[in-house]
Amino acid sequence: MPGENLSRDEARERAALLSVDGYEVVLDLRSAVDGAEPAEGPRTFRSVTTIRFRAAAGATTFADLIAPSVNAVTLNGTELDTAAVFDGSRIALEALAAENVLVVDANCAYSRTGEGMHRFVDPEDGEVYLYTQYEPADARRVYANFEQPDLKAPYRFEVTAPEGWQVWSNGVEESREGLTRRFAETAPISTYITCVVAGPYHYVTDTYTRGDLTIPLGAMCRKGLAKHFDADDVFLVTKQGFDFFHEHFDYPYPFGKYDQAFVPEYNLGAMENPGMVTFREEYIFRGKVTRASYERRCNTILHEMAHMWFGDLVTMKWWDDLWLKESFADFMGSFSQVEATRFDQAWVTFANNRKAWAYRADQLPSTHPITADIRDLEDAKLNFDGITYAKGAAVLKQLVAYVGREAFLEGARRYFKAHAYGNTTLDDLLSVLGEVSGRDMAKWSRAWLQTAGVNALTPVVTHDAGGRITELAVVQEGDELRPHRVAVGLYRIEDGALVRFARAETDVAGARTVVAELAGQERPDLVLVNDEDLTYCKIRFDERSLSTLRSHLGGLTDPLARALCWSALWNLTRDGLMPARDFVSLVLAHAGRETDVGVLQQLHAQALSAVSHYAAAEWREQGGRVLSAVALQELRMAEPGSESQLTWARFFAASAATEGDFQLLLGLMDGSARIDGLDVDQELRWDFLLPLATHGAVDEAALAAELTRDDTASGKRHQVRCLAARPSAAVKDQAWAAVVESDALSNALVEATISGSQQSSQRGLLAPYVGRYFEAIERVWADRSIQIGMHVVKGMYPSLQDSQSTVDATDAWLAAHESAPPALRRLVLESRDDLARALRAQACDAAAAAATA
Repeated sequence: MPGENLSRDEARERAALLSVDGYEVVLDLRSAVDGAEPAEGPRTFRSVTTIRFRAAAGATTFADLIAPSVNAVTLNGTELDTAAVFDGSRIALEALAAENVLVVDANCAYSRTGEGMHRFVDPEDGEVYLYTQYEPADARRVYANFEQPDLKAPYRFEVTAPEGWQVWSNGVEESREGLTRRFAETAPISTYITCVVAGPYHYVTDTYTRGDLTIPLGAMCRKGLAKHFDADDVFLVTKQGFDFFHEHFDYPYPFGKYDQAFVPEYNLGAMENPGMVTFREEYIFRGKVTRASYERRCNTILHEMAHMWFGDLVTMKWWDDLWLKESFADFMGSFSQVEATRFDQAWVTFANNRKAWAYRADQLPSTHPITADIRDLEDAKLNFDGITYAKGAAVLKQLVAYVGREAFLEGARRYFKAHAYGNTTLDDLLSVLGEVSGRDMAKWSRAWLQTAGVNALTPVVTHDAGGRITELAVVQEGDELRPHRVAVGLYRIEDGALVRFARAETDVAGARTVVAELAGQERPDLVLVNDEDLTYCKIRFDERSLSTLRSHLGGLTDPLARALCWSALWNLTRDGLMPARDFVSLVLAHAGRETDVGVLQQLHAQALSAVSHYAAAEWREQGGRVLSAVALQELRMAEPGSESQLTWARFFAASAATEGDFQLLLGLMDGSARIDGLDVDQELRWDFLLPLATHGAVDEAALAAELTRDDTASGKRHQVRCLAARPSAAVKDQAWAAVVESDALSNALVEATISGSQQSSQRGLLAPYVGRYFEAIERVWADRSIQIGMHVVKGMYPSLQDSQSTVDATDAWLAAHESAPPALRRLVLESRDDLARALRAQACDAAAAAATA
């Protein structure tokens, strides 16, 4: 990635020199379908950009463009020497006037990595589909610009596309002449949220109205997915979201139309381009899925809609304040779900799923404050992480508890009105929140936004001879002892159920806080600190509470409290404080009673991870057999046709460990075996085929036959994953060559190959790649796009070679490559930390087993 980085200092210097009045971007995309792939170099399209901007007279700066070639560069009517001013990523601009016009005529490359103008050829019908994805800085792969968020401007797009195609951009289509469409000028927005989608998409329309406001709605997907596209549900959630945000933000949606495109080979969940939101097409479900899948899609739709205000209308000046959009959108996604949609238990999912992402990120060596120190674009790319999203959202939930719901929303309303179409920093938001709440927001910010790390809160209970609480204190641990608004719940066993009988809400501060309101209550069976999940912390338990959970966790009646306990137990396991086999035993004993299918799916994933990474090596095989046996038992007991049955079926496939398991999976696929109510649709067939391929129970011919049955883009990804999973040294070498030594695969197939090749049962086959990994990663990072570099560096790290020698090899590479790009070093450091954590957990598990032997 040479020459493509941009530092914060460079961005600040450029912002001080110039302001942008507008862009006119003209794209000719007919080459997307014309002719065969070029013999040399990438397939390209013509991009002509006119930028009108003001500058300090005589100033020198640069415009951004990543393109194979430039045909002409004209500045204020003078044609410049392209060889002299363009270096492959920047266009040098000298002797600027007070008012300037820059025209850049370039040949830009279509992408296969999901960055810039991505080109996808549908294997089902040969149709070509295009879409753009830019965050944080890939608009420069499509048109010349000043690529930083604080140089906002209005845009006009003109796109010429092949016959029969449809084209969309941020603005509405204003006119059409032959194959050329012209789109209305946008409001001032940042480069990274401009967008073009083009191709023979299936398109459905609707309208949202509220009073005098009318918003045209659209939703689109590939033609091959049209039969699966439940656009009515997408529109339902969209309208519910608009109702919620208009009611609470008091600022009408500012960008005209609202299209939502579900696109192939997408690197992200979605992207908040105003007027033209893009989503990964996996949100269109080809088979039966659980309510949790619809809940995730709903959350993503609302998350992106929240960005129309937090991020698009008001944008951070630089990526240091990425949280100003992502944390708010993540919080608002769940907040609006609970209050405006059928998914009124979204805080349960947030507590059990999203916060698990935050807890992991906040304990890595790369942890950072929510307001991060982002030196350059590579830093920015890596900071789309669990801290910026999930921890930030959890902290905002804490803020709502701290300042009050209405003060929080009033602060947001004033923030939008004061800074509409502008750029902000942390201080801009804090000032308005302090104004409406009367709280010391600077102190709150120092504790929550400007320091890293997660606190642990542990209850300490003393009682008298009569069994009454004499004192209940909350002990706080962590490098930064923060103020927490928490609820402390007391639970007791009643007729086999675990129910709350008392609760107190209080402010926790410092190392020890006494909850005076609970003195005199009967001694509880369970004390749940952070009941209702008001703050961001790791929950710990006293011994009595932990003993109660071992026997009665499944009987905890409140679903959010149950999710919080599961989350706490998983943190104990990851921290090496609970043996992995104990966590697995808890899952096997109580997961069958879990009513929230999203929590159940998370427990299944965590149980598999506990066996694969955190259990002592000598217990892994036995642990795997125990998982598959109980999974099959629960599958057979589940209500026919239920979500629970489908969830246990997938878990059984993922944990399949014996010849009998494999034969049953094959029988369910060919119809010779049957479980009442279980519909083995195409997606479930692929779920079954992955473990069968991993254990050598199906061969390449069987996988080819399955692709013939499902000759689609989704089918191809599944087949590639299964092919890479086969237990063969030659297969692993092919996978390595495909993703490390070649750039022929698209981003989606790189990801599928990596995930397929890394199977926990194949540690021996993967052992030879430790040395090769450390020899290759610096070259990969230098030669490939940052997205592919991240896939390879993270995905191919030898985490399954879980021994001190792998840690030592990692340390040796880090010591020898102190000058390697910081983003690359961060990825390696994070992987090393995960491995070291696994080794500590394995030692805990082995010690517990030895103690009971």
